Amino acid sequence: MTQLLKTKGGVLTAALIALITLTPVLFILVSGIKAEPEIWGHLKQYVLPGLLRNTVVLVTGVIATTAVLGVSLAWLTSFHEFAGRRMFERLLLFPLAIPAYVMAFIYTGLLDFAGPVRTAVRLHLPSLAGMIPEIRSAWGVIMVISLAVFPYVFLMASSGFRSMGRSVVEASLSLGQGRLSTLFRVTIPMARPWIFGGLILVFMETLADFGAVSVFNYDTFTTGVYKAWYGFFSINAASQLASILVVIVLVIFLAEAYMKRKQKFFNRGSHQPSERQPLKGVPGILASGYCSFVFILAFGIPVIQLFVWTLEAFHLEISAHYGRLLFNTFTLGFLGMATTMAVAVGLAYACRAAKDWKAGLAAKLSMTGYALPGTVLAVGMIGVVGLADGAMVSLARWAGLNLSAGVIKGSLLLLPLCYMIRFLTAGYNPVHGNMTRMTTAMDEAASLMQVTGMKLLSSVHLPLIRRGIATGCILVLVEIIKEMPVTLMLRPFGWDTLAVKIFELTSEGEWERAALPALTLVLAGMIPIIILTFMGRQRN
Repeated sequence: MTQLLKTKGGVLTAALIALITLTPVLFILVSGIKAEPEIWGHLKQYVLPGLLRNTVVLVTGVIATTAVLGVSLAWLTSFHEFAGRRMFERLLLFPLAIPAYVMAFIYTGLLDFAGPVRTAVRLHLPSLAGMIPEIRSAWGVIMVISLAVFPYVFLMASSGFRSMGRSVVEASLSLGQGRLSTLFRVTIPMARPWIFGGLILVFMETLADFGAVSVFNYDTFTTGVYKAWYGFFSINAASQLASILVVIVLVIFLAEAYMKRKQKFFNRGSHQPSERQPLKGVPGILASGYCSFVFILAFGIPVIQLFVWTLEAFHLEISAHYGRLLFNTFTLGFLGMATTMAVAVGLAYACRAAKDWKAGLAAKLSMTGYALPGTVLAVGMIGVVGLADGAMVSLARWAGLNLSAGVIKGSLLLLPLCYMIRFLTAGYNPVHGNMTRMTTAMDEAASLMQVTGMKLLSSVHLPLIRRGIATGCILVLVEIIKEMPVTLMLRPFGWDTLAVKIFELTSEGEWERAALPALTLVLAGMIPIIILTFMGRQRN
């Protein structure tokens, strides 16, 4: 009887969390189904063709570029030995600390017509001035987003390559295949699930990007949703554009789940990692040079330029106003982190108590918010909150209370809830991973010693999952601090954050003034990267 109550309680808790996280998606889908013909006609004729074309070009270009960069770098560092290899294994993860919108305004400021690079070329090498392509173009936005997100593919491909046994590569070589032939005919096909997983993350990040495409004035679905809301003040048009994006995301989400279901893996015999081939002379120099070139483009130049601009504009930005930005950023960050981790721990406990496929399905559905672009989530939340506020006002008037406006929209209650929906995955996965160490035998042994209730939680459970909670807190906090579109669209009046300040300054071309808040975000983003590399060093 007790186990039955635990199972039902766990399933109901997981289902409630899933319902909360899916509510904005359901609202957007319903808005798309109930589309007004006039709005749809305008969107199909004047808006959708350009947005669809730009989005397809951007996603295709970024996926192709990151696939080449990530797989080639992972292949070099996994199967070859050259000068600096161990260092590059860690350094090539550092670009993840730089948000794509920060990368975008740095390279725009450097390579724009009035930037220092093109100005120097016009002064000293005028014959080459016309050969430099325009940075505010499709190739420019593809380049900067690719530099920001290629480590996802690098990290996943490296894991896939290192999971292969030595016998696989040696068998291919013994059959007369060269290193390159083995790469394309054996290594990449066997690592395809990992590479595909990294490319799915790249796809989601590119589809959800708002800041970088805004800097380049390159309209995609995310900027279309924002402009429909703020430019035309039409929540209906924004919802209907968002519904298209939601359908695309759901299709990709379901396709990935189906492909994973069809995959089967076998592990026969002992596993020994493949020996790395030494690269000396010219090949070794080329390998080190290639890794250095990518690292300098993706991290070295952006960070150096941020420091230069910060020194130039430090006296303008370091003021009481900047202190207020820090306060707002970290206040929202900690509120969102506390909300997200409370739900993440509750969901993990619910799944553990239920031990039922229904709770597992609800947990997976709760994770879909991470795949939603921030602008889409913001539109869905505004719609849901509008309905909730309207119901509260009607209920208050029925009760004889004078409530002229809603209490949720425009308040601090909304943003932590949105952050929870958006970043629940980042908080749940570390907690759930550590909770797998908690067996039922531990609970039974504690019960025999009369350790139950809160004492069981504080003495047994929390010590076992505290590392997962700490990791989740760091990941969620950093994600919230860097998050821009949700905060931009839903923040209360006067609650500007570092990310919002960057957006406002870069919209006006104030690259130097945007450097200080951007550098702060980069330093914050380094925290999980350092933790990740430290964990990798411990495993090695």
